[in-house]
Amino acid sequence: MNYREFGKTGEKISALGFGCMRFPEYKKDEKNYVDQDKVDEMIAYAYENGVNYFDTAPYYCNSGSEAALGHAVKNFRDKILISTKCPMDKGMGQDGYRKHLERSLTRLGTDHIDFYHFWGINRGTFNDLILAEGLLEAAQKAKEEGLIRHISFSFHDHPSAIQHIVDTAEERGVKMESMLCQYNLLDRANEEMIRYVNEKGLGTVAMGPVGGGRLAAPTDLYAKLTGKASIATYELAFKFCLGNPNLNCALSGMQNLDMVQKNIKVASDDTAFSAEEWEQLGVAMEEIKKFSELYCTGCKYCQPCPVEINIPRIFEIWTYYNVYGLKDHAKNMMRDYIRHGGKTFADCKQCGLCEKKCPQHLAIRENLEKVCKILAE
Repeated sequence: MNYREFGKTGEKISALGFGCMRFPEYKKDEKNYVDQDKVDEMIAYAYENGVNYFDTAPYYCNSGSEAALGHAVKNFRDKILISTKCPMDKGMGQDGYRKHLERSLTRLGTDHIDFYHFWGINRGTFNDLILAEGLLEAAQKAKEEGLIRHISFSFHDHPSAIQHIVDTAEERGVKMESMLCQYNLLDRANEEMIRYVNEKGLGTVAMGPVGGGRLAAPTDLYAKLTGKASIATYELAFKFCLGNPNLNCALSGMQNLDMVQKNIKVASDDTAFSAEEWEQLGVAMEEIKKFSELYCTGCKYCQPCPVEINIPRIFEIWTYYNVYGLKDHAKNMMRDYIRHGGKTFADCKQCGLCEKKCPQHLAIRENLEKVCKILAE
């Protein structure tokens, strides 16, 4: 495994980070539970092969991710870095921040969190909640007590807000120490700000390195872009992220042992892109902007839908149709989804809850109507 300096935090971070939002689950009595045995196996394998950064959050996997991760790492807790997040509840104040932190510590079964993030913030959240309700000061107090080691944030907004967040926090006397944001071959909007915060000394972690699955299916994309022999598209995606000199870690939400093994192999490969190759790929990406017409990352924040439309699943099927050109396969997938009781736009009540929760600010209802119509043809 390749390791990098994590900004100026004093930590070394593995090039591959383990995202804990897609742990395998099973259903019992109509409820979903994390499959702890499988998680233990996946996490142990990742640790034994050099992964040292594990990222979770309170609501991942039906609120079961933190406890599952804590159980899986208990024998090597002090050898790894745990990242989790504080929900941003309006009116929570410093007491609410503390309650969220203590709950995460309990679930994780640890006495400290290495990187504690203000979760999924934007300019408004930062100004109206974090600053207005004294949450920076609450974080600093928790750090002084040793409950958290580094103050961090994850981000969903226009890139310009990143500089405002980082600089304003520093002016208030509480430095942000790492940032988690969207970044991949298809979505480079945050690239300049990744450079900016890296130069400020923050650690940088990319989420969505394979574009919510868009870059997971095999294609001849690399050959088209470079004229060289094809490599697996997910390998291209990871190598592009890790080729950015300002990025410290690519975070992957891994669902099974096979995925863990493949990602570790790529992250451990010493054959990295040169600066010239990395620049070449960036320029060539203009050719495939059509990939981003509907950029659903599969984060599932839009779930549950009140009428049980599996929006991420339908948009995933659309990726096979629109991005990879597997039209017959995609239509068969859609027929299978409906045959097993899957709900579609025809069942939508137009409540808009999905759009309020979508961190990518997608026009979900409009896209869902179009996609369902085409896939049902």
